[in-house]
Amino acid sequence: MGKNIEVADIFRAYGQAYRDAYGDKMPIRHLRSMDAIEICRTSELGGHVDECDECGSLRISYNSCRNRHCPKCQCMDKERWLESRKRDILPTQYFHVVFTNPEALSSLSLRNQKATYNIHFKTASETLKELSNDPRHLGANIGFIGILHTWSQTLIHHPHIHFIVPGGGLSCDRKRWISCKKDFFIRVEVLSRLFRGKYLYYLKKAYYSGELVFPGKIEALKEKSAFEKLCSTLYSKEWVVDIRPSFKTSDDVIDYLGRYTHRVAITNNRIVKIEDDQVTFTYRDRRDNDKTKLMTLDAFEFIRRFLFHVLPDGFMKIRHYGLLSNRNKNDKLLLCKRLLGVDVKNVDNRESWEDLLCRSTGVDPRICPYCGKGRMIKKEELQPRRCRYPPC
Repeated sequence: MGKNIEVADIFRAYGQAYRDAYGDKMPIRHLRSMDAIEICRTSELGGHVDECDECGSLRISYNSCRNRHCPKCQCMDKERWLESRKRDILPTQYFHVVFTNPEALSSLSLRNQKATYNIHFKTASETLKELSNDPRHLGANIGFIGILHTWSQTLIHHPHIHFIVPGGGLSCDRKRWISCKKDFFIRVEVLSRLFRGKYLYYLKKAYYSGELVFPGKIEALKEKSAFEKLCSTLYSKEWVVDIRPSFKTSDDVIDYLGRYTHRVAITNNRIVKIEDDQVTFTYRDRRDNDKTKLMTLDAFEFIRRFLFHVLPDGFMKIRHYGLLSNRNKNDKLLLCKRLLGVDVKNVDNRESWEDLLCRSTGVDPRICPYCGKGRMIKKEELQPRRCRYPPC
């Protein structure tokens, strides 16, 4: 099919056949996401016609689907989010901490996404706050951002949360900023074991309160003895918590956030070809020095794996904690800035979508792409057609 193949092309080619085969078993959010991605930036969603006031050329622009799982619809949301986060970054070192679920939990987690993802966020954030507050480690209140990713490079279900954590925090008496040791946060073994204990405590709590379901292949876990055996096995394993080198500057933090916050399971530029009902895409093999390799999947299997990562409706994949939580940002974060000598003037630098697009892509949508001189003026609105499924 040539270059620039998109997830949308795969859904348009095989989506209806996939729905015909499995649609009665698919959750509505999967159907809705497939539909949105298929019709994104097509006449189905309407749009508008612009005309150049210099040469008279016409340009048709179709609307985006705005679905958060669409590979084409994250750029503007990401840039606006990053612009807001710049006001939250403090002039201190930051650490990248990743909390990963063990593989043995994957089947249970996949069938209980909302419950287990919330447990993941709750336990990892409690671990960071509890250990940071402990004088043996830092003895300060910290503020951090958590970003849930649910995929591996090969689209396998692999839940893990990336946290961006400052190397310091506000003292308990709120009078000083306490910095951690240079290039050292908290030992991974300490983080890992507390995370494991908290996660399994809340998982058992969810089980005994009837919050979990056990369909299909995990039906046996419905029995108390089987569930308790799984938990005992998980207690005996070391859970993976990874602390990566600290960022050198605040710009590095923003750059990193831009690469991670609004990612979807696979970007369009990784898809190489569609041929003989198979999809080939690139992936990085972490077990082989991050070498870039090719993987080929049956089209239905590609769709199935992609849909693993469609989040429950209303689920927040980016969360703010401690000093960055909504209730603390207006007082404690402001205090931290003053203690660190940051100018706390509140300047509203919100950009128009045209300025934002120009800054992020280098293309000014107001300038005629044909003559390069005139300005594009909206001439006509194109009305959307009805979608098959209601929006999120």
